[in-house]
Amino acid sequence: MSTKRIVAVIQARTGSSRLPRKVLRPLAGRPVLEWMVRAAREARGVDEVVIATSTASNDDEVEVLGQQLGVKVVRGSEDDVLSRFMLAIDATDADAVVRLTADCPLCDPKLISAIVSMWRVDPSLDYVATTLIRTLPRGLDVELASRSALQVANEEAESFHRIHVTSYLYDSKSAFRTMGLVVQPAANDLRVTLDTAEDGDLLDAVVSELGDQPPAWQDVVNLLRSRPDITQINAKIRQKKLADG
Repeated sequence: MSTKRIVAVIQARTGSSRLPRKVLRPLAGRPVLEWMVRAAREARGVDEVVIATSTASNDDEVEVLGQQLGVKVVRGSEDDVLSRFMLAIDATDADAVVRLTADCPLCDPKLISAIVSMWRVDPSLDYVATTLIRTLPRGLDVELASRSALQVANEEAESFHRIHVTSYLYDSKSAFRTMGLVVQPAANDLRVTLDTAEDGDLLDAVVSELGDQPPAWQDVVNLLRSRPDITQINAKIRQKKLADG
């Protein structure tokens, strides 16, 4: 197993177009960003957790929350999220980063641990993720990228690749070594991310059933499969395409 340094970087800002301030929205009495920090801290193999937010004044609240949670906060460009991750890498001397987004509060620490373990076994990999072939619900995404791969992306990537941080590693013509985690039966038709008010209502319903703790992904899937009344809450919401930013 590699002893290299792995840092979980949670990207968070308040300026969402569809649901402003969503990362600070309460879920079972705590902000969704705190849910994400808690999950990252519970994951095995993560050496440090960092929040990467923007320098916009609206995101002062994100920094304050990070300080309250005892988490390092780096601040950079609001739109160039990749550059924020490079700041986090420099600030923590990370050999690899786990990319997490604050709008995925039901993330399972065991999924983070699994992705981290895959890279520690073979740190020559550039990118390891649950999303290369999506079989988990949207909102349980975990991605890991090596420092060297992100440095290449930072030098070469343009346009929406700078917003999505890791997309250049799997959606460009450059040759990166990637590996994916796939589960069966697939549950990629389900949605537990937070982009709209309807998504928030669904998350409230899930947490009211599963409780105030990072849930196992299997429990999330089993609940949604058994409760079509819950899945219908955000069934009409469509994810924005990669190029939409």
